[in-house]
Amino acid sequence: MTTVGWKLDRGFRSSSGEVRWSALGAPDAPPVVLVHGTPFSSYVWRAPARALASRYRVYVWDLPGFGASEMRPGQRVDLDSQARVLAELLDHWGPGPGGRAPAVVAHDVGGAVALRAHLLHGAAYSRLALVDPVALAPWGSPTYRLLAEHADVFRQLPAELHEALVHRYIASCSRPGLHPDTHARLVAPWLTEAGRDAFYRQIEQNDQRFTDDIQGRYGELDLPVLVCWGAEDTWLPVARGHELAALVPGAGLRIIEGAGHLVQEDAPAELTAALLEFLRRDG
Repeated sequence: MTTVGWKLDRGFRSSSGEVRWSALGAPDAPPVVLVHGTPFSSYVWRAPARALASRYRVYVWDLPGFGASEMRPGQRVDLDSQARVLAELLDHWGPGPGGRAPAVVAHDVGGAVALRAHLLHGAAYSRLALVDPVALAPWGSPTYRLLAEHADVFRQLPAELHEALVHRYIASCSRPGLHPDTHARLVAPWLTEAGRDAFYRQIEQNDQRFTDDIQGRYGELDLPVLVCWGAEDTWLPVARGHELAALVPGAGLRIIEGAGHLVQEDAPAELTAALLEFLRRDG
């Protein structure tokens, strides 16, 4: 999907299909990789990405099966497949100046993707910031769990009911409410014929086992970690942020007041300030 002022102008053939991506900032600046969650796209990172690009080389991408990236029947879009794709992209982009590994900032299921890529697939990071991540069981809003359990039934919804479901589901991610233009752009990829099937596919393929098999390893994380959480998150309660920060040695915790699950939209300035403070500790 192309949006005004936000275009992923490059492609990469990954193990799960064509990935659309782009880079902002100077090529010789320290690298930062942003990972989005579900049911979103890299569009949610546009404000932080542009701010971070004044100091960093910022990579943004749509996960396979999301946004502008490839959507197709039979596609593997589970969290481990996405973790493999992240590792492949990091190899493709290469390290930063002086062989420096990138900092990674990941939201929602992107958190599980980043954690699996690092813990299971050898992806190297200099720092890791997790924003309202899927990381601890149990996870998934009641709506998400219902959709996962009955994906074949929901696929049979008439188009207008599917559209209403997606609109309501995405609206619930924000505490103050999304701007109408933002809401429309987040919904749009899921309303095409390919997008409708992809919406249920990515939910159907993901379950708690993808965090269960790494949750016991968070104490092994040997890099600076920041956990950010929206205080008003109704998808993943803020208590999860406190639990996660306690499991990761030396992790920082930043609670962002007034923000729901989609912190990038609810409090972009506060989130960006927290990320800049965290990233600048590398100099």
